[in-house]
Amino acid sequence: MNPISLILLALAMSTDAFAAAIGKGSSLHKPKFSEALRTGLIFGAIETVTPVIGWLIGFTAARYVEQWDHWIAFTLLLALGLHMIYNGCKTEAQHETNEKQSKHSFFILAVTAFATSIDALAVGIGLAFVEVNILIAAAAIGLATMTMVTIGVMLGRALGTVVGQRAEIIGGVVLILVGASILYEHTMM
Repeated sequence: MNPISLILLALAMSTDAFAAAIGKGSSLHKPKFSEALRTGLIFGAIETVTPVIGWLIGFTAARYVEQWDHWIAFTLLLALGLHMIYNGCKTEAQHETNEKQSKHSFFILAVTAFATSIDALAVGIGLAFVEVNILIAAAAIGLATMTMVTIGVMLGRALGTVVGQRAEIIGGVVLILVGASILYEHTMM
């Protein structure tokens, strides 16, 4: 995977967490940077671990599906991208299923972070089928997520959920483009 694809992948993987962070930030009264950083670290750590777990799962199966690996990676990224676009297109009323809270516990943040990192687990499975250093990819995803979530919490109060939904749509499009890039690179070999 080339460096540009890796950067785009890391940014795309962080957009759903960014969208969630905007929601978390909008539910707090004037969130402090320390709360934003704490939230970013929790999300970033979980988003770093999940692609490695996915990669281990995918790596185990890689030798059995070598001929289709690029199609598997493309299909996973396409499905995840379409899912993110779908979620980004939901109306604000569909997004507001939970009551806003004034303070976020570690448990709530960890559960939210895990929920937004399921796609990173699937991407990790897909990355097992292409040449990529999973530790570098996971670190890039985790760092991008930590940064985006920290910014998202700080921006959440001012920007609300509209930007978060658009970020998720953009992230979905980027995931699809990364999948298409993997497919293209493999067919050009």
